[in-house]
Amino acid sequence: MAYVIDDNCVACGTCQSVCPTGAISEGDKYSIDPDTCISCGSCAEACPNEAIHEG
Repeated sequence: MAYVIDDNCVACGTCQSVCPTGAISEGDKYSIDPDTCISCGSCAEACPNEAIHEG
Protein backbone atom coordinates (compact mmCIF):
# COMPACT_ATOMS: atom_id res chain seq x y z
CA MET A 1 0.00 0.00 0.00
CA ALA A 2 1.38 3.41 -0.96
CA TYR A 3 2.28 6.01 1.62
CA VAL A 4 0.35 9.28 1.92
CA ILE A 5 1.21 12.71 3.29
CA ASP A 6 -1.25 14.30 5.71
CA ASP A 7 -1.94 17.90 6.77
CA ASN A 8 1.04 17.95 9.15
CA CYS A 9 3.27 18.43 6.09
CA VAL A 10 5.17 21.74 6.14
CA ALA A 11 6.74 21.20 2.69
CA CYS A 12 10.31 20.97 4.02
CA GLY A 13 11.37 18.62 1.20
CA THR A 14 13.09 16.03 3.39
CA CYS A 15 10.89 13.21 2.09
CA GLN A 16 11.45 14.09 -1.55
CA SER A 17 15.21 13.88 -1.19
CA VAL A 18 15.12 10.32 0.24
CA CYS A 19 12.53 8.76 -2.10
CA PRO A 20 14.31 6.16 -4.28
CA THR A 21 11.66 6.23 -7.01
CA GLY A 22 10.93 9.96 -7.25
CA ALA A 23 7.30 9.41 -6.25
CA ILE A 24 7.03 12.61 -4.20
CA SER A 25 5.95 15.87 -5.85
CA GLU A 26 6.26 19.39 -4.52
CA GLY A 27 3.22 21.62 -3.98
CA ASP A 28 1.54 23.55 -1.16
CA LYS A 29 2.12 20.30 0.64
CA TYR A 30 3.95 17.41 -0.90
CA SER A 31 2.12 14.43 -2.42
CA ILE A 32 3.05 10.85 -3.21
CA ASP A 33 2.15 9.19 -6.52
CA PRO A 34 0.63 5.84 -5.50
CA ASP A 35 1.57 4.26 -8.84
CA THR A 36 5.25 5.07 -8.34
CA CYS A 37 5.53 4.51 -4.57
CA ILE A 38 7.08 1.15 -3.66
CA SER A 39 6.06 1.39 0.03
CA CYS A 40 9.65 1.29 1.25
CA GLY A 41 8.95 3.70 4.13
CA SER A 42 12.04 5.87 3.57
CA CYS A 43 9.93 9.01 3.42
CA ALA A 44 8.05 8.23 6.64
CA GLU A 45 11.28 7.57 8.50
CA ALA A 46 12.80 10.85 7.27
CA CYS A 47 9.79 13.09 7.93
CA PRO A 48 10.48 15.37 10.91
CA ASN A 49 6.75 16.07 11.40
CA GLU A 50 5.48 12.48 11.20
CA ALA A 51 3.22 13.60 8.35
CA ILE A 52 3.67 10.44 6.26
CA HIS A 53 1.97 7.10 6.86
CA GLU A 54 0.71 4.08 4.98
CA GLY A 55 -2.45 4.89 3.07
